[in-house]
Amino acid sequence: QVQLVESGGGLVQAGGSLRLSCAASGSILSINAMGWYRQPPGIQRELVAGITSGGSTNYADSVKGRFTISRDYAKNMVYLQMNSLKAEDTAVYYCNAEGVTYKRGSLYYASEKAYWGQGTQVTVSS
Repeated sequence: QVQLVESGGGLVQAGGSLRLSCAASGSILSINAMGWYRQPPGIQRELVAGITSGGSTNYADSVKGRFTISRDYAKNMVYLQMNSLKAEDTAVYYCNAEGVTYKRGSLYYASEKAYWGQGTQVTVSS
């Protein structure tokens, strides 16, 4: 059983900063990729930033230069540092983990599904 829990969302002023955290728990051996998605009201969920086990990162064009994604591999955590926030960044942010290898009994398995957190609300006011 794998669970993701996000924290760090809240209300901030435009131009301000916020740091989101996501912790993956369970009998986890490794996670290939982790990322952050967001879903503004009435819009499809979209990728904000992702990072692989090799450290490769990618960002949505709208957040390049402002957001930074990082991982703590030992703790199975991923972070999103958000700077120079804009009103357009307002959304529910979701943590994602893919390529999870976990232990069940005495064996390890590669999960066939992605895992998602419950989401955390980020609201940017002007």
